[in-house]
Amino acid sequence: MSTGGRERAGERPPVQRLFVGGAWVEPDGGHYAVVDPASEEVVGYAPEASRAQVEAAVDAARDAFDGWSRTAPEERAGILSRAARVIRRESARYAELAQAESGATTGTARALQVGVAAARFARYARGALEPVETAVPPQINEAGPMGGGGVFGAVAVRRPVGVVTCITSYNNPWANAAGKVAPALAMGNTVVVKPAPQDPLSVYRMAEALAEAGVPPGVVNVVSGSRPEVGAAAVAADGVDMVSFTGSTAVGQRIGQECGRGMKRQLMELGGKGAALVFDDADLASAVAGIGTTFSFYSGQICTAPTRVLAQRGIHDRLVAGLARYAGHLTVGDPREPGTVVGPVISAAHRDRVEGHLARAAEEGARLVTGGERPDLARGFYVAPTLFADCTPAMRAVREEIFGPVVTVVPFDDEEEGIALANDSDYGLLDYVWSGEVARAFRVAGRLRAGGVGVNTVGRNMEAPFGGFKRSGVGRDAGSHALHAYSELQAIVWPG
Repeated sequence: MSTGGRERAGERPPVQRLFVGGAWVEPDGGHYAVVDPASEEVVGYAPEASRAQVEAAVDAARDAFDGWSRTAPEERAGILSRAARVIRRESARYAELAQAESGATTGTARALQVGVAAARFARYARGALEPVETAVPPQINEAGPMGGGGVFGAVAVRRPVGVVTCITSYNNPWANAAGKVAPALAMGNTVVVKPAPQDPLSVYRMAEALAEAGVPPGVVNVVSGSRPEVGAAAVAADGVDMVSFTGSTAVGQRIGQECGRGMKRQLMELGGKGAALVFDDADLASAVAGIGTTFSFYSGQICTAPTRVLAQRGIHDRLVAGLARYAGHLTVGDPREPGTVVGPVISAAHRDRVEGHLARAAEEGARLVTGGERPDLARGFYVAPTLFADCTPAMRAVREEIFGPVVTVVPFDDEEEGIALANDSDYGLLDYVWSGEVARAFRVAGRLRAGGVGVNTVGRNMEAPFGGFKRSGVGRDAGSHALHAYSELQAIVWPG
């Protein structure tokens, strides 16, 4: 099957096979085209797995689990560390592929996709050596029906969950997959990875790196497909103990229902509609630069983006003007060109979806300040950085995740109203506060119903827990919290 696109002149795009049980396997469903969102050319052909092949991958992971879970932490650490070195060695080639699949700019593909993936494998090589035992205070029990009295000791031990299905997002095929696979392996789990259909080829290169690093057969398996049935099979298979998913809330809800039927553990990183509260005393240059990352970082295709700006009236007009100037200076175009800041969105279908949001925003009365049009480029799926002002909290552009380079601005009068507007959302992933008064910024942060809050920054501490409130997800990962997410707690009790 094919998704369209032009093949590169003079080149035969590679044809990928599945990775199951340590072997490269021809797919039962043939192949489909992976298209470069900047050039609309075919990057390669990804394998279309059958349900039987997905189940075979789960069986391979199940067969490998007993041996892998009992390996010494030092052995797991060594493999993850070697995988990081392989990824760094091949980073130029891997980044070129990631850019072709995802449309990322060169700097993003190198540093924030492949570079972050290598860093995550190195981080969880160290994580494999972190203690898994936590002492529980001793308890003195009186004699009774359960036996004689005495002092009872206890320890809580983190154990691997088992077979983990990892379903990754299209906006960062390297970092997102590594953020699941590396901590899962560090804890002794085995994995079946189902990459996003738009850019799965990078995840197969990750599997190659792990195989070269010495991961045993069946510990890591990769199955792909353009049809929803492939992901559904990877969730529903009887041998799966846990599902780790990054993607839309709607899909996450369906996965959660399936996990509930089988009592499977879940880690869900879902949608976001980050509120950015900008107070009258804020450093406007800092706020504009932070909010402006929505236009450029993955072309707004990131759940943590501060897309929903809440501006106190005293600085509202200046903030809108600053954001308009910022957006107007951004170069939109071929992500391979050194000066490009805003590349394409992932597909023609997604571009159409974003443009539908823009049309509805105008219909609902939002004022278009800048952008809104399709850039005049011969090829590629581009959306111009777009800013709407005079928005109201009820507008769909303010409430729904657009996942594109689009920012909306809603005014507010005082702190209480700003907090209420920020919390008036189905989502609660990352919010942001800009204020020159540090005490107020932290006070406001404490009242926001979000899994994380940036104070005068959009930066991240990669050791801090990451995840969302409300419909933004279930569970936390990043740093040592990811090791906890991919483990079960076992209590061991003994008489003193």
